[in-house]
Amino acid sequence: MKTILTQSIATAALIFIAANTTIAQGPQRPAHRPPPPHRPMPPGQMPPPPPQQQPPQQAGAPLPGLTAEQLADFLAGRDEFVNVETAAGGLGPIFNNVSCVACHRQAGTGGAGTINVVRFGRTTDGAFDPLANLGGSLLQRFSIAVGTREIVPPEANVRAERQTSALFGLGLIEAIPEETIIAGVKRPLSTAVRGRVAMISDPLSGTTRVGRFGWKGQHSSVEAFCGDAYLNEMGITNALFPTENAPNGRADVLARLDTVADPEDEADPETGKADFQLAADFVKYLGAPPPRPRNADALAGQTLFATVGCADCHTPTMKTGANSVSALSEKDVPLYSDLLLHDMGALGDGIVQGPTTGREFRTPPLWGLRSSAPYLHDGRARNVDASIRLHDGQGSSARDKYAALNATQRRQMLAFLDTL
Repeated sequence: MKTILTQSIATAALIFIAANTTIAQGPQRPAHRPPPPHRPMPPGQMPPPPPQQQPPQQAGAPLPGLTAEQLADFLAGRDEFVNVETAAGGLGPIFNNVSCVACHRQAGTGGAGTINVVRFGRTTDGAFDPLANLGGSLLQRFSIAVGTREIVPPEANVRAERQTSALFGLGLIEAIPEETIIAGVKRPLSTAVRGRVAMISDPLSGTTRVGRFGWKGQHSSVEAFCGDAYLNEMGITNALFPTENAPNGRADVLARLDTVADPEDEADPETGKADFQLAADFVKYLGAPPPRPRNADALAGQTLFATVGCADCHTPTMKTGANSVSALSEKDVPLYSDLLLHDMGALGDGIVQGPTTGREFRTPPLWGLRSSAPYLHDGRARNVDASIRLHDGQGSSARDKYAALNATQRRQMLAFLDTL
């Protein structure tokens, strides 16, 4: 694996992680050593209760109905999800954080987060250049070596922030048939709000598939989503993403710091799984965020949610198809998203990713909304009311109808959204 961090850099990394998460985390793991079924916790810290002992409606619990083998995969994946990476295990040379849970932690392990990442690029005469030769479009804020951190290059004239989304229920979203998502385009909606499908090249299957994960719908599977995060957020190359990021495109710096052949995250001979695949097991089997009970105000607000047009894009429910995993098979998925791309006008971030334009975002699911503040892609909205009022483009009609409600109706609609 990579050159071991110096003591000062290692200490800085641990301080960084401690400052950004309150979740108990396992000890650092040497390179290529598979995690034990349950890592011992540091002295003085209590481990989280086993998922089967958690209340069934608690965020961060596994899907109900998992087999014993699937629950074991969930537990092993959770161990990996909270593991603190080091350079000896593949971290860097540039990265945004040292564990998955450092960013995904609100309301429970796997939740949303308030740590933003930065994307940049250059737009000239309407054409977007991600400045890949200068390290774009994603900025990695940290480095394993002093003096090699990335910066937003002066050539960039587009800079955008993205906040961390929750991972609750992603296995259910993955299990929704592609034809169900595609059918959403053909719903009898006004062309002013009709979305479109993000057709992306899937590194897992090597085929073109419907994108359903990420702010721009840039991934179609949980495994590819996790593999991308291991490379681009922690600098750990893997079978799906084997090419290391060069700091601001500087191949000489990369050659000096990256001394071991990629991919760094290799499959364990006993399990046949790499670390990013263990993390994908955790995410795949992570339960959906539980809703709160709805009183009379919330029920009235639920009706208003549809009346003003929010449900046109934030589709209340989809259904999974037949699946070899019983816990994912033919289940209702109350995600409140059509998983389509929509032109959000001035709310767009200017970043082009694959087929998604700089004005488009995939409709973010609203389940778990109450535990994921701040809101919108960059966290600019401190509360749900502000988030609605900042909608633009294809969201402007619903925004205007919401603004026209009287104070009681707005309170009811916000009461409904607070149950999600």
